[in-house]
Amino acid sequence: MRRGMAWWHDLEPLKQEALAAFDAARDLAALDQTKAAWLGSHGRLTALMKQLGSLPKEERPAAGKAINAVKAELEAALVARRRELELEAARPKVPFDFTLPGRRRPVGRLHPLTQVVEDIVRSFRRLGFAVADGPELEDEYHCFDALNTPADHPARDTQDTFYLPDAPGPHGRWLLRTHTSSVQIRVMESQPPPVRIIVPGRVYRRDNADATHNPTFHQIEGLYVDRGVTVGDLKGTVEHVFRELMGRDVRIRFRPHYFSYTEPSYEIDFSNALTRKMGREWLEIAGCGMVNPVVFETVGYDPEVWTGWAFGFGIERIAMLRYGIPDIRLFYENDLRFLHQF
Repeated sequence: MRRGMAWWHDLEPLKQEALAAFDAARDLAALDQTKAAWLGSHGRLTALMKQLGSLPKEERPAAGKAINAVKAELEAALVARRRELELEAARPKVPFDFTLPGRRRPVGRLHPLTQVVEDIVRSFRRLGFAVADGPELEDEYHCFDALNTPADHPARDTQDTFYLPDAPGPHGRWLLRTHTSSVQIRVMESQPPPVRIIVPGRVYRRDNADATHNPTFHQIEGLYVDRGVTVGDLKGTVEHVFRELMGRDVRIRFRPHYFSYTEPSYEIDFSNALTRKMGREWLEIAGCGMVNPVVFETVGYDPEVWTGWAFGFGIERIAMLRYGIPDIRLFYENDLRFLHQF
């Protein structure tokens, strides 16, 4: 400092020394150390600011202004140097040609079963159906009793159904649901008619895995309840959906059958170019029928006022027919050679 001049009048050399120290920092760690040496709680510039109280009262404003100006310049220089060092740290450690074309990352895709479910849901939504969901861990009442399934029905045998051991619930034993029809009961218990829902979901049965069976698979069921609903409504809906799923050449036929929760009941057969290529004119695809009045009485609907239909079919079966897949186990093996085809 020049003789006879207050120290705060000659801060320029100090500032230049600090700027040179910032520029000399070769990495972020060194820059942080330099920052602490100058602007930290025990830094050199901080020490000067602490001396303001020792100055005569009339000099303090000018001295404070001068020191704050230097501090602002140093902080701006510190930010700029930090950005330079961060950019250097982010650069590749080895030379790299940024003009080379980029590497394309493979884009994921939906599982074929998910694709089929979404197509079915999309088709039914256009007809005004809502999607309903329910628990996979179910009780006997909602899975069997409320659907008018007799106590001696084979589906209720332990060799066909996964029961939880020693786990009685308020409505019978707990089990892994064998169909998504239980959700239909839960929806009807929770709301008055009209009802127009579809219920996709995972179900469980004691089947040995082979080309056409698996103990875990997927179903989609539908329920339509309103005044004056007829079999004609059921047939028209099913034909529309299957033509959207399987092509415009699909033909549908209903065969009389028996299901405890529908009356009358039908099996649905369909025919198209694929079934004929397989050497079969007709192929069974789904079950359906008009909801049994006993089921309506169970959930509190007046069967003299309301009528409705229900249907159900397997998602895997539709996907196998749609894509020509010969073995259901391929859906669950997670073999990328198989999945990449969809």
